[in-house]
Amino acid sequence: MTHSEELKKFLYHRLLLLRRVEERIIANYPNREMRSPPHLYMGHEAVAVGVCSALEKRDLVYPYYRSHGWYLAKGGDLNAMIAELHGRETGCSKGWGGSMHLIEIKAGVMGTSAIVGGTISQAAGAAFALRRQGKNAVCAVSFGDGAVEEGVFHETLNFAALRKLPVLFVCENNLYATNTRIEHRQGQTEIFRRAESYGMPGVRIDGNDVLAVYDEAVRAVSRARKGEGPTLIECMTYRYLEHCGVNEDLHLGYRSDREVKEWRAKDPLKKAGVLVNEKEAARMESEIRSAIDAAFAYAKSSPFPRTLVTEGSER
Repeated sequence: MTHSEELKKFLYHRLLLLRRVEERIIANYPNREMRSPPHLYMGHEAVAVGVCSALEKRDLVYPYYRSHGWYLAKGGDLNAMIAELHGRETGCSKGWGGSMHLIEIKAGVMGTSAIVGGTISQAAGAAFALRRQGKNAVCAVSFGDGAVEEGVFHETLNFAALRKLPVLFVCENNLYATNTRIEHRQGQTEIFRRAESYGMPGVRIDGNDVLAVYDEAVRAVSRARKGEGPTLIECMTYRYLEHCGVNEDLHLGYRSDREVKEWRAKDPLKKAGVLVNEKEAARMESEIRSAIDAAFAYAKSSPFPRTLVTEGSER
């Protein structure tokens, strides 16, 4: 597939934005101004950027709790996200949702969920409603490899295939459900092959290659818009830091330093470095740094939400 220079720059800018935002979250988290526990997206960035770049504004995404990347990649407001992480009233969930519960209806981010597999059926339901309303829009839902073990995954794929719903099922396979490797949880570890039993296409791709993700998402979106039904896309990727939090977790012993280094060598941002020249990359760095500075300043200057319980009332 041919990619324009404009697209390459856009993809790299989005990847860089996602990475730099989370690096700033890591740097500032010890200040204890952000009390919401974050499930960082670092290492997964090419998946959300590739898929969301293949979607249009009218299309909807239903991300899971590792949500920062999906929120920003679909066009969510950076100021509102950082304010939400700080628990402020100007946050995208008014300060009550935190890192795992982001929403931006105007951008098509229909709410992230802390429930494993919780958004899979929601995406299919929305796709069913859109089809009934005659709207040629597509829904994409993201989930980890652990969600494949939930009944809702199988029930929803079957329903979506039967109804030929316009859904992209995007599995971010980072090999671990919290600290348990996939081979210890699933007898058949090639998740994309589950699609065959439900009569839909399934494909496994390099989830750290943003162009590969984009190309596959374009094909799946095209199928969905033409009424040909859903696609299961398994994106092989890797989480760098602990399951929940901003720290390294090698001391837990469930994965090796060698494994982490091997995956870091395949980093999505490094792979995408060929998409722009050094001058463009430097310009983007400066622009993104300023936007992040402004977002954190906005969050810290915003008020906390008013309590739902008035003083002196019964608790």
